[in-house]
Amino acid sequence: MPDKNKKITIYDISKRSGVSIATVSRVLNGAKNVNPDTREMVEDVMREMGYKPNAFARGLGLDTMKTIGILCADSSDTYLAKAVYYIEEQLRENNYDSLLCCTGYDPENKRKAMDLLISKKVDAAILVGSNFLEPTKQGTKYIRDAAEDIPVMLLNAFYEYPNVYSVYCDDCTAMEQVTESLIASGRKKILYLYNSRSYSGIKKIEGFSRAYEKRKKEPPKQYIQYCACEREDIAGVIDFLNRLWSSGLHFDAIIGAEDVLAVAALKFVLSKGLKCPEDIAVAGYNNSLLATLTQPAITSVDNKLKPMCRQLVENLLGVLAGRVMPRKSEYSGEIIVREST
Repeated sequence: MPDKNKKITIYDISKRSGVSIATVSRVLNGAKNVNPDTREMVEDVMREMGYKPNAFARGLGLDTMKTIGILCADSSDTYLAKAVYYIEEQLRENNYDSLLCCTGYDPENKRKAMDLLISKKVDAAILVGSNFLEPTKQGTKYIRDAAEDIPVMLLNAFYEYPNVYSVYCDDCTAMEQVTESLIASGRKKILYLYNSRSYSGIKKIEGFSRAYEKRKKEPPKQYIQYCACEREDIAGVIDFLNRLWSSGLHFDAIIGAEDVLAVAALKFVLSKGLKCPEDIAVAGYNNSLLATLTQPAITSVDNKLKPMCRQLVENLLGVLAGRVMPRKSEYSGEIIVREST
């Protein structure tokens, strides 16, 4: 007899029946490419365990609500906003609606937003940005809990767990390549400026350090600087750089972990009466519009945001159709060289 107090998931069905989660999903979605004996066996296990898939949707006579939940920490962030736009565009083209929750960066609010989406019976959840991947096991529990019910898609972060699918850029290698290019051009004191300790943020720091380690050199810790300013506080970042400079920490290149930091770095260089790139080179990350609006224009890493978003939706649609899809899809960043380096 099934335990009425225990919530049965597709993982329980998969384990009891001895077939993959994808096969269980295909049975649930009525896919034709399932062996009749396998289908009958899985359906028997579902009845035996008392599994009731997406009862709300089926009560309306639907196989799916055709709605995807999207979590985004900050829709005013240009990078995240563009990602949401690309994702929603792809979902609309495939006749899916979306529910967007802007969570902020507080872990508890992220969990509450995910619970809200689950309560709305969405078919899947998309987490936009690596900030949703907390550094502790407890911090990612809300992702694991959600994945027991629906597919969870991560953009720009990798998390290994059943029913979690990741699409991300290899930020570590991309940042390593940017750093290497500046070292190769003769820069000896490269400041790495960052403002996030997210999954992506940590990978970028690893890349910066790896460029030195490959040359058998210790990463210059005093040149890896965290700026606690608000994301759009250009004046605050400039003030931070001025304080570093006044303290005696001089540099001949600055790499910003994102383009807004690189813009602030460029304004700092010019405010000191220095030339870019002659005196101080500047590079950014994300290849956003910001990098093209300055004079000189800023060298930046294109982390393939639009292709990543398209791949994420393609993977999601495959999962919902019961197909076996890659658990991770990795993209390589591309350095877009401009006048600032």
